[in-house]
Amino acid sequence: MATEPAPFLTALRLSDSFLPIGGYTASYGLEQYLNEDRIEDADELQAIIRGYLERIVGPCETVAVARAHEACDDEDFDALVSVDERLHAVTMAEEFRESSTKAGRQLSELVLVDGDRIRTDESTDSGSGERSFERVYAEAIDLGETPGHYPVVFGVVAQQSGLSRLEGCLAQAYSFVTGVLGATQRLGRFSHTDIQAILADLLPIVSEICERHVDDEISAMASFAPLTEIMGMRHERAGRRLFMS
Repeated sequence: MATEPAPFLTALRLSDSFLPIGGYTASYGLEQYLNEDRIEDADELQAIIRGYLERIVGPCETVAVARAHEACDDEDFDALVSVDERLHAVTMAEEFRESSTKAGRQLSELVLVDGDRIRTDESTDSGSGERSFERVYAEAIDLGETPGHYPVVFGVVAQQSGLSRLEGCLAQAYSFVTGVLGATQRLGRFSHTDIQAILADLLPIVSEICERHVDDEISAMASFAPLTEIMGMRHERAGRRLFMS
């Protein structure tokens, strides 16, 4: 694990809801659970989010973060695109795909494009204007040559920021949990105390699923959460929606 201040602060930045990538608009189907009165108390909410971690975040998004980090470290563009395409293929609900790619594009524009522009400007005097690996990936996203899913972009940003693969996975998983908990709280069903208690209980699960899946290969990337996916699909047609997904 890194101990340098800069990577640690980057992890905090990436996992903070203050980051303007539109995460506040996504509930990943939890709004529909609540619309249909399928969650009655904090214990049921915690169980559902744990299911997300074990069925989606761990075997799917954590693998995407880790393999994207690795591809960026190797500067293997084809491998990076393969991660992106695999994640797109195994994400069943259309709303989930749209939320992920919109957030990924925002993160790419905010960190990869702007950050690379700053570095290019600084290197102009020395005669170096060569595009970085992450800038090439960002341009591929912009041109529609690769989906640009959020976990994949996150993995690239984590690697470029000096975070280890595991640290990147932990930051992304933590960001997911706080995002859906924040969405649930804004829906007015649970108190700040409930949300913090659930978060504290889920932290060991976050560590466990990241450590379990950080070394999984791309071929192992899979998502199997049928009810959650059904809730996402029903949410697309819901008459009352506060969130985009």
